[in-house]
Amino acid sequence: MKKFSTAALVLALASASGSAAAAGEEAMNNPRCAFLPNAPDQHTVVRGDTLWGISGRFLQHPWCWPQVWGMNKEEIRNPHWIYPGQVVYFDRAAGRLRLGSRVGGGASDSAGAGAGGLPTVRLSPQLRTEGLGEQAVPAIPSNVIEPFLSQPLVVGEDELNDAPRIVATQEARVMLGKDDKAYVRGDIQSGTSFQVFRPGTPLRDPDTNTVIGYEAAYLGTIKLERAARAPDEAHVFNVVNVKQEMGVGDRLLPVPPTPMLNYVPHPPEQQVSARVMSVYGGVSQAGQNQIVAINRGRNEGLNLGTVLELYRYGSTVVDRTDKKSFWSMGPLFGQKTVKLPDMQYGSLFIFRVFDKIAYGLVMQVTEPVQVGDVARSPE
Repeated sequence: MKKFSTAALVLALASASGSAAAAGEEAMNNPRCAFLPNAPDQHTVVRGDTLWGISGRFLQHPWCWPQVWGMNKEEIRNPHWIYPGQVVYFDRAAGRLRLGSRVGGGASDSAGAGAGGLPTVRLSPQLRTEGLGEQAVPAIPSNVIEPFLSQPLVVGEDELNDAPRIVATQEARVMLGKDDKAYVRGDIQSGTSFQVFRPGTPLRDPDTNTVIGYEAAYLGTIKLERAARAPDEAHVFNVVNVKQEMGVGDRLLPVPPTPMLNYVPHPPEQQVSARVMSVYGGVSQAGQNQIVAINRGRNEGLNLGTVLELYRYGSTVVDRTDKKSFWSMGPLFGQKTVKLPDMQYGSLFIFRVFDKIAYGLVMQVTEPVQVGDVARSPE
């Protein structure tokens, strides 16, 4: 992901200022983007804040953040313009948020007050010549999703067949542990650090019951100690860390670069209706800050930061109040059925996207997420 330059930062703030009226009108006309009745007048950004948390102080739905700020697509992809020490102001008259600092700097400085008693703000960025983006406020807590940015891995049925593989273990051990040696065969292409995967749990689309991908289990990380010196010789690796037991037959993939974690929560550009396929880790239910997979992905327009709302899938029940049918008979005998409505109970923050599958972090749920539940565009 590209770094956000100082010039782009100025343009982002100018865009936010220039589109203030439109953003405010859209926010006020959209009941889903309503401000909280007890929203504060301002919030000083501190280290440890997140965009989700800041927007949750002002808005009923944190995913409305880009609409209230009037952010365009490029700014959503590169929101490196909110830093600790800056102040977010709530302009109640315009129905929007503003970013800046008090002119004069004093909390009781009345000379800097504008219309309606609001403080005058200077919408100009602080110059940052190095580390731009590293101090920026992230969308969600980085440590929550960092372990999942390179795993789980969704692959085709035969996609890992040609990957380097563990062919033997130190002292013929069945399973490898930290600091053990693993002997690997295959083309490592001058790589030195690899993640170890084991294929693969099939992921079935709840709507069609067809397999649309395989979830390769992440086992740990190994590092090259000595490359093979002959075509028929194995590479020697040391096990750096182990998340699950690894052994002969497990496959290697290069450790990917660490991606930028700063993306803004936003609704999808088109209507999306997905189903929860699995809960990561092999459990049956997921709670706050756990990971689930859904049966929609890049092909349906999902991207990093997309927010979907979670619904309990309404079951179909027999209408036993229908006097024209017998309660003991099934639908094949003419008994009528009715589908119960899907009930909204939380939200899902998408952070990793494949063509047909996406992984999301469960946010703010009032009950556990279950396989088969619905994840769809905010209404």
